[in-house]
Amino acid sequence: MDTTAGSQSKNLSFYLKRGIGLILLIALSFTFIYSAYTKSGIRFEGLRLMANDNAFDSFQWSFLDLGISSLLAAGIFARVMIGLELLLGLFLLFHIYLRSFTYKAVIGVLVIFIIYLLLVIARQGNSGNCGCFGDSIAMKPLTAIWKNLIMIAVTVVLMFIYPVRPYKHQEYVSLVIGLVSFTTPFVINNIYTGSAPERYPNSIRLDLLYKFDQKPAIDLSKGKHILAFMSFTCPHCRKAAYLLQIIHRQHPELPIYMVLDGPEEYRKEFFAETHAEHVPLVYYHHTAEFDTLVRAGYKSTETPGVPAIYWINNGKLEYKSKYAYYQLDPKYMKQWISSDAPLQ
Repeated sequence: MDTTAGSQSKNLSFYLKRGIGLILLIALSFTFIYSAYTKSGIRFEGLRLMANDNAFDSFQWSFLDLGISSLLAAGIFARVMIGLELLLGLFLLFHIYLRSFTYKAVIGVLVIFIIYLLLVIARQGNSGNCGCFGDSIAMKPLTAIWKNLIMIAVTVVLMFIYPVRPYKHQEYVSLVIGLVSFTTPFVINNIYTGSAPERYPNSIRLDLLYKFDQKPAIDLSKGKHILAFMSFTCPHCRKAAYLLQIIHRQHPELPIYMVLDGPEEYRKEFFAETHAEHVPLVYYHHTAEFDTLVRAGYKSTETPGVPAIYWINNGKLEYKSKYAYYQLDPKYMKQWISSDAPLQ
């Protein structure tokens, strides 16, 4: 019996598995790290580090869609999730507790992501960018589910062909990685706590909205309403509309109303990106009157612009979301609707 040939065959099989396993492990690690990087809203242009709020905002607002009722809480949860993705990517890369923790955690996190994506499809259909890789790689929810299923399959394969034993002082390496992973998202994206709207009592010509044939279906001069003036072509308006539709779906009792202007050829694109067609709205294509309404929330020394989001109380402008979507917090909306006391 040729034991040498058998031994060489075993060695070849061993190294082949290790080689394939290492390639799969690095690919899996890179996917998690890249996902965390793109969601965090940063990018490199040459040697310069640039911020991209669009990616992070969309990700943190997704937690409002899951039922979290505060922008602050949603923002904290989003940063923790980015930190978790970075942690798993680095744990894979540095071979930290692969068998006892990391492989199992990877599968658990991916299953949670799949459940979330199924909820997105049930609510919005398989359209738009799911945000799995921020704005860097646009991916529909169903495509993202298949991506996550492939990653789970790769992880299961790794559990069998790449069972690396723990090495010495691994606990210290894991502690450093954990600290770096969970502090980095908070350092990169400072938590914005000023989500209360700014008090700005002023008159507003709501009668202009009823001057033409196409007019709001309700009387906005009576009661409390959060009135958002937006344009189809404005990128910040699209972000505001996306957030408003989440808040409206989660809290239909909040009186949100949109007044939309802009070229008609951009209407379909606007709603494909924002999913805001179910929010109460009116199409208002009267430039002079639209500008007059928008100017109500600006001082004479300020340059008016959209999105202009005003909190109207019995026909009077009472508050405004000064930083647009950063001051659209369901917590304060509920307080304002239920009480006449000043917001705190």
